[in-house]
Amino acid sequence: MNALRPVPRTLLRDRAYEAIRDAIVAGEIEPGAVVRDADLAERLGLSRAPVRQAFARLVDEGLLESKPQSHTRVTPLVAADVRDAAAVVGAMHELVTRAAVPRLRTADTDAMRAANERFAAAVRTGDVDAALRADDALHDVLVRVSGNRAAAATVARYTPLIRRLERRRFGEGGACRSAGLHDRLIAACAAGDTDGAVRVTAEIWRGLEELADIP
Repeated sequence: MNALRPVPRTLLRDRAYEAIRDAIVAGEIEPGAVVRDADLAERLGLSRAPVRQAFARLVDEGLLESKPQSHTRVTPLVAADVRDAAAVVGAMHELVTRAAVPRLRTADTDAMRAANERFAAAVRTGDVDAALRADDALHDVLVRVSGNRAAAATVARYTPLIRRLERRRFGEGGACRSAGLHDRLIAACAAGDTDGAVRVTAEIWRGLEELADIP
C-alpha cells in the first residue's frame, strides 16, 4: 500500500486523513474492507488518536461507515451516492467558473493549458494517478481564482467519492474525462466567455453523473 506509509509528526490528524483517504480512493483499501485504528496507526507510524480522528472525518464524508462496538469499514461503491456527489461537485464547479472567468489572467489560463497537456499525456500512457492529479490542477485554477472558500470546501469533501469510481472505470479500460472538453473550457476562459465556460463545465460533470449509471 503505497499511500499508507509513515508520515511526519506534524498536523497528524490531517496527514492521517489524507493517507487513509488516498488509499481508499486508490483502491488499496477496497470497498467493504474492515479497517482498524491500531493496524493503520502502526502502518502510518502514528498513535491511534489521529487515526481515530481521521476515521471520524472519513465517516462524515462517506468513505467509511462505522457500526458502534462492531466495526469500521470502507463504504461500497454505490452508483446513487456517486451520482449525487457528482451533481453537487458539478454545481460548485459551475459556480466557481462563473465567478472566476472574469478574473482570470494569462498566467491562469497558461496553467490550465499546462495541466491539460499533462492530463492528455497521462491518459495516453494509462497513468490514472497522473491524469487525476492533472485534472485536479486544471479545475483548481478556477476554484482558487473564484475565491469561494465554501465551494472549495464542498468540492474537496465530495470529490473523493467520485474519484473512486473514475479510477475503477479507468482500470477497466474506460475513458478518464476528455482533454478535448478541457480544451473547450480553456478556450472559453481565455476568451472571457463566462457562459460558454459554464456550459462546458456542466457538460464535463454531467458526463461524470452518467458514468455512475454504467453497470
